[in-house]
Amino acid sequence: MPDEILTLPEMATLLKVAEKTVYTMAQRAEIPAFKVRGQWRFKRADIDSWIENHTSGPLKATG
Repeated sequence: MPDEILTLPEMATLLKVAEKTVYTMAQRAEIPAFKVRGQWRFKRADIDSWIENHTSGPLKATG
């Protein structure tokens, strides 16, 4: 569902980090988020793009 909206606990589960980490990242605008009556929400499509943009490319072999 492309317009899926995630809550802060759902984001923490998705990213496998603490809720406080997601909260801090949202406050600092390090992750795409918006507030609804003071509660953070995350659009799944934006998060998928954010993950894609913050994923390292393939590791290059050295040696």
